[in-house]
Amino acid sequence: MSTAKTKLDTGLVRELAAILREADLGEVEIEHEGLRIRVSKPAAPVMQTAQYAAAPAPAAAAPAAAAPAAAAAPAAPAVSDNAIKSPMVGTVYLAPEPGAKQFFNIGDKVKKGDTLMLVEAMKTFNPVEADRAGTLTALYVTDSQPVEFGEPLALIE
Repeated sequence: MSTAKTKLDTGLVRELAAILREADLGEVEIEHEGLRIRVSKPAAPVMQTAQYAAAPAPAAAAPAAAAPAAAAAPAAPAVSDNAIKSPMVGTVYLAPEPGAKQFFNIGDKVKKGDTLMLVEAMKTFNPVEADRAGTLTALYVTDSQPVEFGEPLALIE
């Protein structure tokens, strides 16, 4: 039985990592001649809800004081199965252009078809529209954040 060894091209891995950084993507994967290479970076999800949207940022505290404060804080609500999800890998923008007012804020009423945000992929800005009418109750992303396909973006109830 013969086994063929495929030499890993470290230059290719570096090239993929550069593409990841330049395009501000979360993951790049290629497959060629039986060799599959995936380069990814972890993305920490950010959740903003109506309960926390107006709260000012807490002041820095000593490490000993931070642990009891964290324990006393209410648990962040779980992501709903009804959340509006990203239609593609890209970068999310909450406003139509830099410095402009956000499309919607938490607590705003939205109609079906309203543009909630944009997802930019390959220099194309794709609108993410409300799939139903209701109140925007949560934003799971921040402006200019990289997102993955299927990642929760917002919740309308």
